[in-house]
Amino acid sequence: MIQPLSSHDRVFVLTGAGVSAESGLPTFRGADGLWRGYRVQDVATPEAFRANPEMIWQFYSERRKRHATVMANAAHFALAKLEQALGERFFLCTQNVDSLHEQAGSQRLVHMHGRLMQTRCSRESCRTKPFADERLYMQRAEIPTCPQCGAMMRPHVCWFGEVPYSMDRIFEQLRICSVLLTVGTSGVVEPAASFVRMARMNRAKAIYVGPEEPANRAFFDAVVLGKAGEVLPGMVKELVG
Repeated sequence: MIQPLSSHDRVFVLTGAGVSAESGLPTFRGADGLWRGYRVQDVATPEAFRANPEMIWQFYSERRKRHATVMANAAHFALAKLEQALGERFFLCTQNVDSLHEQAGSQRLVHMHGRLMQTRCSRESCRTKPFADERLYMQRAEIPTCPQCGAMMRPHVCWFGEVPYSMDRIFEQLRICSVLLTVGTSGVVEPAASFVRMARMNRAKAIYVGPEEPANRAFFDAVVLGKAGEVLPGMVKELVG
């Protein structure tokens, strides 16, 4: 049974691909892990971008096009409601690159793997900030270059071999949270798979919600099996009354 939160509890929420899948967005490793005959890993590395930026942009442009067709689901809205109830005692970290949490009203969140609908400079030393961008780049000539340094622009997503974003802030929130709520993740992908162990080291209670048990199930105090959109609305009512 889920215990109601106290007035001192701080909640850290981690969401993964399962939440977005309920809105109709395929998981990154779905469809047998292939895209036009390429392994997904082959279209999600800095090396792949340098070798064939047009192919990489076609992949992400197709994902942007699909993103425009989906809407936030009940799980997204339930987490936004939890944020409204807790205020600054709430923090959301998502592994997803979509904007469905924002669509539902979430504000206190970070995208550790970046944002699909943002573009940034491909040169690491460049200080040009990521910017909102819904355009589709299907041809090499359409790919923009950085106005500051002239390098080719890339999707603002974290690729294999790159360090996820906002890790200092994430680690600080894990240190001070008293409840960790993990939703729709496999418990395999690092560093997010280790967040539950970090939170437990600081004596936080850990709850998991998803249709299947995660690989790191042993670290959770409670595992609630079911679709997030069906489970979270009732759970939030139990947590905040």
